Amino acid sequence: MSTQLKIFVAGDVEGNFDQLFSRIKNIQKKSGNFDLLLCVGDFFGTNFMAWENYVKGEKKVPIATLILGPNKFEHTDYYKNNDGGDLCDNVTYLGKKGTYNGSSGLTIAYLSGTESSDGKSGEINFSQQDVSSLILPVATDTKFQGVDILITSQWPKGVDRYGIPVGELDTSNVGSSLVSQLAINLRPRYHFSGMENVFYERQPYRNHKVLAEKERHVTRFIGLAKLSNTQKKKYLYAFSITPLSSIDQSELTKQTQDVTECPFNTEESKPRQEKESEAQFFYDMTPREEKGKKRQRDKDGGPDRKQIKHKEPTGPCWFCLGSPEVEKHLVVSVGTHTYLALAKGGLVADHILILPIGHHQSTTSAPSEVIEEINRYKTALKKFFKQMGKSVVFFERNYKTQHLQIQVVPVPIDCVQELKDAFMQCSEEENVELNEIPKHSDLKQIVPSGTPYFYAEIPSGEKLLHRIKKQFPIQFGRDVLSSVQVLNMPERVDWRNCKISKDKEARLAAQFKEDFKQFDFNLD
Repeated sequence: MSTQLKIFVAGDVEGNFDQLFSRIKNIQKKSGNFDLLLCVGDFFGTNFMAWENYVKGEKKVPIATLILGPNKFEHTDYYKNNDGGDLCDNVTYLGKKGTYNGSSGLTIAYLSGTESSDGKSGEINFSQQDVSSLILPVATDTKFQGVDILITSQWPKGVDRYGIPVGELDTSNVGSSLVSQLAINLRPRYHFSGMENVFYERQPYRNHKVLAEKERHVTRFIGLAKLSNTQKKKYLYAFSITPLSSIDQSELTKQTQDVTECPFNTEESKPRQEKESEAQFFYDMTPREEKGKKRQRDKDGGPDRKQIKHKEPTGPCWFCLGSPEVEKHLVVSVGTHTYLALAKGGLVADHILILPIGHHQSTTSAPSEVIEEINRYKTALKKFFKQMGKSVVFFERNYKTQHLQIQVVPVPIDCVQELKDAFMQCSEEENVELNEIPKHSDLKQIVPSGTPYFYAEIPSGEKLLHRIKKQFPIQFGRDVLSSVQVLNMPERVDWRNCKISKDKEARLAAQFKEDFKQFDFNLD
């Protein structure tokens, strides 16, 4: 007997029972019977009589239906018991929170309501305590793999991170961090939510850290629209699933080509620690003749970047922009959290560094706003060098350095095909284990903060990573790029052999700054 189940999931029904059940009847006539209907969001509406027809048995529900609890006080009268129970024939209220285990082996975790604003649990709200009660029983269970389905009315916060954008929805103001926390820990294969009147099917995301943890299954998040929407957005989702307990492990953990990192940061779900000491500084690169205009823009309500606070280094640092050690004649662009500078002793004349203004040691320890701006600079630099007929390699060495430095080296387009071979050949010669990580991966999810590593992004989109355990050749990145296969300039491996006069550095920096103007988003 097959254990595969056919399941419907509906978004906010809002009392439109006839519309929903009529649609399901029609589908079942064409495609055969389904096993279950799950409903997220607001199941009830304002028309009490529409529901009474089903309670009295005058109308029939054509499929076993599981629903969540109320999200609005005006709907609480429909629910007679907070612990769950049958509301009419074929409709069951699951309860405030818990796990439903079907006879087939299917496991469905559920959480009703929306996140409480005051930290207290209520009729229509859940709290940290509610979420913890679902997580704690499985937190120490070494045999726990995850659940088949998680249903919540509210979206998890930040679910579109690393994924395709939602588009019509500003996700910065949507969702619950507690639901995100629940998803991290319960590892559902499918997660459904409603309430936002949007259909959004995210690419699958992985539930393990690449190269650091044993491979696990992926999670698929689907947000469903309301039944009553007039834009014909998808409100009903149909799929087949074999319970997790009945699937071969190798089949269960197969990774799709479009899989991304988990969008939720496990650190963000922990209590915030006291902020580290911070220093306020900002290097003003505005020409003297433009400073009056800049002050006026700030006065008129524009972003006054001098108010941004940055971490203070523990000692002298050559790269913190507020430090007297910084050679400011090399700086070519300054953002809100990061800046660009010409590399001292660069491999080529337009070898650039992306650096945080404040003191952060590596990508894995830098906050999200720094990473976001680094990515903006990467995008701008790719466009800039492409216009010049070049491709670009980014690499970072978090080893024997105290300040995050992203090396940006343009290379001829005709050597792009040989780049990966050059990295692999050099890694073999130097006895460096270089692993390719998924293109949609996030370094923070793979490498714990504080761990030494070498990381490179090459023009083909491939990402290469080496976890440094003992010794590592300091000039590895330069060694690869200076090889015969790429730039054919082995004499430039050591930056100290490439130093030029300060005057020439200043001229090169000024020229780069001028050429980069149309791509510099800080000048918009």
